[in-house]
Amino acid sequence: MPVADIALRFDPGVVVLSYLTAAFASFVALDLAQRVRTPDAASARLWWITGSLSMGTGIWAMHFIGMLALRLPFMVGYDAAITGLSWLAAVAVSAIALRVASLDQLTPRRLMLGAVSMGAGICGMHYTGMAALELAPGIRWNWALVAASAAVATGAAAAALVIFFWLRRLNASQARRGQVAAALVMGAAVAGMHYTGMAAAGIAENSVCLSADSLAGDNLDYLVAGATLGLLLLTLFTSMLDARLRRRASGLQQSLHAATTELAEQALRDPLTGLANRQLLDDRISHAIARSQRDGAGVALLMLNLDGFKPVNEAFGHAAGDAVLREVASRLTALARGHDTLARLGADEFVLLLEGEAGEAVLAQIAQRLLDSLAEPMSVRVGEGQQPLRLSASIGIALHGGPDLSSRPLITQADSAAQAAKRSGGNGFAFFEAHMQDGVRDQLELSRDLRTALEDGGAGLSLHYQPKVAGASGLVLGVEALLRWQHPRRGPVSPGTFIPVAERFGLITTLGDWVIDEACRQIADWRDQEGLKLRVAINLSVQQLRQPEALLQRLEQALLRHRLDASQLSCEITESVAMEDAGATERVLQRLSALGVSLSIDDFGTGYSSLAYLRRLPVSQLKIDRSFVQDLETSADARAIVNAVIELAHALGLEVVAEGVETEGQADVLRAKHCDKLQGFLFARPMPAQELAQWARRSQSPDARLDFSDSVFADVDQTAMRSGAT
Repeated sequence: MPVADIALRFDPGVVVLSYLTAAFASFVALDLAQRVRTPDAASARLWWITGSLSMGTGIWAMHFIGMLALRLPFMVGYDAAITGLSWLAAVAVSAIALRVASLDQLTPRRLMLGAVSMGAGICGMHYTGMAALELAPGIRWNWALVAASAAVATGAAAAALVIFFWLRRLNASQARRGQVAAALVMGAAVAGMHYTGMAAAGIAENSVCLSADSLAGDNLDYLVAGATLGLLLLTLFTSMLDARLRRRASGLQQSLHAATTELAEQALRDPLTGLANRQLLDDRISHAIARSQRDGAGVALLMLNLDGFKPVNEAFGHAAGDAVLREVASRLTALARGHDTLARLGADEFVLLLEGEAGEAVLAQIAQRLLDSLAEPMSVRVGEGQQPLRLSASIGIALHGGPDLSSRPLITQADSAAQAAKRSGGNGFAFFEAHMQDGVRDQLELSRDLRTALEDGGAGLSLHYQPKVAGASGLVLGVEALLRWQHPRRGPVSPGTFIPVAERFGLITTLGDWVIDEACRQIADWRDQEGLKLRVAINLSVQQLRQPEALLQRLEQALLRHRLDASQLSCEITESVAMEDAGATERVLQRLSALGVSLSIDDFGTGYSSLAYLRRLPVSQLKIDRSFVQDLETSADARAIVNAVIELAHALGLEVVAEGVETEGQADVLRAKHCDKLQGFLFARPMPAQELAQWARRSQSPDARLDFSDSVFADVDQTAMRSGAT
């Protein structure tokens, strides 16, 4: 007579626990599926392996917790080897799931193969786990329910894959809520498959568990439950920590990108007005000309020079002048169209680039509207009150024509036309004409030759050095580097000729970088070859100060390359440059001072200085302009100005250098007024580096005019260094 099967009974609390385990394992699996798709191949592989172990262990644990819910009338246990195989099957299923989830797309073929493979793996895990429970007589299977459990497993796998890819389309908050809901659904599907498989098992009433002495059922189930829960929690915590770190890294990357973009934008903008600078204008012109040659559209450039802007600065100060420039920029911006480019090139030079306008009548109307806008009354704050102003401008108009894609001829032509309008009395405009370029062609040729020289490592360029001597003792305390150019065809070209060309054609920064490198190289060469230790002063341009990051990097690299102390280099800027944008200048000079470079204000007395700003600038020296020194012997006013500058500088703790000293009378006056240092033809003309070394040795002879000793050029020169001398 056949033995009846036991009616399977389950503990409801443990059933719920098994479902929650399946849901939690599903939640972790969904979270890990996102980690596996990380772009870093090594990280993705590590998450795949870790995720497979964690997810597989969770599914496997759910099975044995479900087995714990089964109430049997006899002691049960599990075969250790077969139990291990069931765990491997669960891990394999998880590996397949996460591998498919890492793909870019879920095609029908991938869905089918993945669901069937995962369904087979889940069934293999479940029925292998059941086989670990060795009974006599054995389990009688209801194959219809077995097939139903396989269908449920395959369907659950397909649903899981679809959910994996569906969550990708949601934003962060939606994805998190969707992940919770999907985990509950997947947990129900996994639990449904398990209990369907359990229902397929027929266990006879007289069954005996042959594996009862192997792995005790209750102990194994509780151990599996606790260990798995801990593993899942650890994996989830790691995944959440990784996600948080990635969000933070992403936020930092976005912040860095935004800062980089902002810095790049600032590098292309005039700091005072926010308009495009020369670099950005050159780029816009080149693109406009390229489009013009491709599409036939017109390109025109309007150069606008303010009439009488310098007296505004001199009368009301640079703060008022800056306010005027910002107001001018605002008025011009209001008239420019969205696709036009408005730039500021110099103190009072503005440029408007127009695309699509080629007719002279239209351009004349635009120029007149600009003049009319500037003619409207404006006021600037001076002290406690407002000062009314009216401005005018001279506008030069140039139209693109010819194959040249460069911006320089167009800017030069517009500038020539603006100068012609200014010579005609200002407050008007002029179109460029060929005769205006008589002097421009020469400048263009010089700019091309200078660019070639710089690209050739400074061929033909050199630095000459003029000594600075102590006013009281006559000791040489340093030298000033002065730029010279030996043109291959023209011979020596005056700095007064090629420096403005470099400024006008955007070469001054490259030229300044060459000076920094060459001066540092020469300081090192004097140190190594001649035993001379001199502080060398170089001049900085306004364009270099407007690019502080590049300037500081160039200085640091040059000092490091030649193994120099920063104190051996002094940087000079003119008074007008220092006060053009005093706030920005102060920030740059503070950074230069922090580098260890000494700083000096050149041509002092020729511009307008705010004593409040001058006191805040980290400079150690003022240089009296040569125009005051030349009249010292004949002009009481010149002596009074020089005396006032020296007393002011000393009151501020600054040294004073007088340049352009050519006579003994001038030197005597300056010594009497306690000027710290003197520089000029009376002592030495600028000379090449090798001649300076020879001159230094000759000047040590008993017949030398001044008292030069070995200490001036060697070890005891530290005295001058400690005193802040240059």
